[in-house]
Amino acid sequence: MSLRKFIIERDIPDVGTFDRDQLRGAAQKSNDVLRQLGPDIQWVESYVAGNKSFCVYMAKDEAIIRKHAEISGFPATKITEIKKMIDPTTASG
Repeated sequence: MSLRKFIIERDIPDVGTFDRDQLRGAAQKSNDVLRQLGPDIQWVESYVAGNKSFCVYMAKDEAIIRKHAEISGFPATKITEIKKMIDPTTASG
């Protein structure tokens, strides 16, 4: 089964003010849960801003993303599957 790409919006109060140690702890916790869940979910990267984080994940489906959120304690407020990607080079097609 191939993995699909998702953006997960997480409402986390004051996450934008977390220091390096707090972010490291959150990443370690997320990685621990990812190891438990196996190869059907992978964390690509996250962006932190204000009271939200936006995480890019590869996953087999939304259900495993919700399971990660439940076990890790990081809310999956909104999950959106990415259908296509564009960047500046798209203009020169």
